[in-house]
Amino acid sequence: MSLIKKLAGETAVYGMSSIVGRFLNVMLVPLYTNLLPKAEYGVVIDFYANSAFLMVLFSYRLESAYFRFGKEKADQERAYSTALGSLLGSSLLLTALLMIFAAPIAGWMRYGDHADYIRWFALILAFDCLAELPFARLRTEQRPYRFALLKLIGIGVNIGLNLFWIVFCPWADEQGWHWVRAVWSPDVRIGYIFLSNVLASVTVLLLLWPEIRRMRVEAFDKALWRQMLTYGLPLMVASLAGIVNETLDRAILKYLLPGSAIQNQEQVGIYGANYKLAMMISLFTQAYRYSAEPFFFRTSGQQDAKALQAAAAKWFNIVAVAGMLFILLYIDLVKYFIGKDYRSGLHVVPVLLVANVLLGLYYNFSVWYRLKDMTRVGAWIAVAGAVVTIVLNVAFAPRFGYTASAWATLACYSVMTVLVLYFGQKHYPVDYPLSLMLFYLLLGLALWQIAAHLPAAWEAVPALKWTLRTLLFGLYGVAVWLLEFRWKARMV
Repeated sequence: MSLIKKLAGETAVYGMSSIVGRFLNVMLVPLYTNLLPKAEYGVVIDFYANSAFLMVLFSYRLESAYFRFGKEKADQERAYSTALGSLLGSSLLLTALLMIFAAPIAGWMRYGDHADYIRWFALILAFDCLAELPFARLRTEQRPYRFALLKLIGIGVNIGLNLFWIVFCPWADEQGWHWVRAVWSPDVRIGYIFLSNVLASVTVLLLLWPEIRRMRVEAFDKALWRQMLTYGLPLMVASLAGIVNETLDRAILKYLLPGSAIQNQEQVGIYGANYKLAMMISLFTQAYRYSAEPFFFRTSGQQDAKALQAAAAKWFNIVAVAGMLFILLYIDLVKYFIGKDYRSGLHVVPVLLVANVLLGLYYNFSVWYRLKDMTRVGAWIAVAGAVVTIVLNVAFAPRFGYTASAWATLACYSVMTVLVLYFGQKHYPVDYPLSLMLFYLLLGLALWQIAAHLPAAWEAVPALKWTLRTLLFGLYGVAVWLLEFRWKARMV
């Protein structure tokens, strides 16, 4: 129980940067969706979806290999220097290639006039990749406060520059403050979103210099490097497949939809904005993963390791379903995070919320193949999910649009969760309280449906409407209290 509390405490601190930071980033969504045309916001969604693929190639999951081979204190320096040295060399090479071939890549992406976008994203990818290992080291050394501070600084710089270039400068220019033309041009437009990210990423990398300078060239170990690649490359395949599952729909919709180029980009913008609402669940998931991965490696040798994993999965499920239910019950308020022109896509939010809960459970259930050095199995499971994503999108998106993409996401994560649990129970059986976890998920969906079918007359009275929805949310909390505390003397 004390270790679960420790995991919860570390998750809370990481969540300060992940949840608070991403919430601040989510606050940019109403800015973008109210100031940018849908087609332009679709370009932003498209670029960030594609950059997710490249980020996996840049990092080739060496941070996970570092957790595996640097878990003993005596091995940390060698593993850290080997991994960071490898990433430094490969990042320089990949960045140079993107810079050289920026123009043809922009043409292939149908942005032939904006090779500068490609170059800016090359820098973002390089800076973020080189920051991965120093951040991983902070997690290994259990220094969540420095981790959180640096993450928040980067997010603050990004948001501040967005507000300066996208809000303040156009306003100042209209007021006749001509000096802004020295640092701003109306022709760059959404390019300032990308440039803000570049400057935020380089700021964080500079602040990580104390960790970066701890790399020792003489500590680079070729034999260990090969071991780390052997461990990490299957995870890279799994991550690439995972990125397919998480972002491919937004990246390929513009090719699958039957409308014009502008119309398709508008649909991508609408889907991407509503996907942001559903990804509020992933804020908690990300914070949990930051603490859980090194935590499970640290406790893997303990006698109660499997019991800890089962308890962690159960409590993750409880909190994730609570977040899902909160968004569903208060969707009439949450929808104001996106502009009015984008709210036609709200019907996909419930589907994507359930999908994101399942994705979080997948991360919990997948710990076994990392601990057992069976990362190839994880790669095949992720590839299976990618096949589901691709087939369903190609088959149904041309007819049903982004609604089909949302259901394809749910189908993908359902398949992946079932597969990783099935193979995990064969190779590393853990006594997860699956019936109880399923009950919480179904309870959350049932309470949402009760709210959705309240009499229209009740819904027409705001005070009554929100009181009833709050009571329904409270019922979930009561159920958790009864099952976990009142009727159980312990957490696990």
